[in-house]
Amino acid sequence: MSFIKVITVFVLAGFCEIGGCYLIWLWLKEDKSFWYGLLGSAILVLYGVVATLQPNSFARTYAAYGGIFIIMSFLWAYKFDNFKPDKFDLIGSLFVCVGISIIYFAKRH
Repeated sequence: MSFIKVITVFVLAGFCEIGGCYLIWLWLKEDKSFWYGLLGSAILVLYGVVATLQPNSFARTYAAYGGIFIIMSFLWAYKFDNFKPDKFDLIGSLFVCVGISIIYFAKRH
């Protein structure tokens, strides 16, 4: 699977997980309609399916996805929750990118 396809699947999985969790958060913490929770739950199920589209093993896929999740969580919060990442958030995210690349894309024998 090409680099672009791998990243696309990671980003789609991130949108499903973060979006689904955010809808459930709004339902339970912000007193939104039950339908927010139901839609969030359905999107979380879709996340579980999307993640299986990765060609790598479960362990490497989910370890690398954990890093993608960190980065996308900051981006989501910035866009939807008025969160402003500080320099330590940005530095940490840079380290995460390096770690993801090593875990997922390193050539192995």
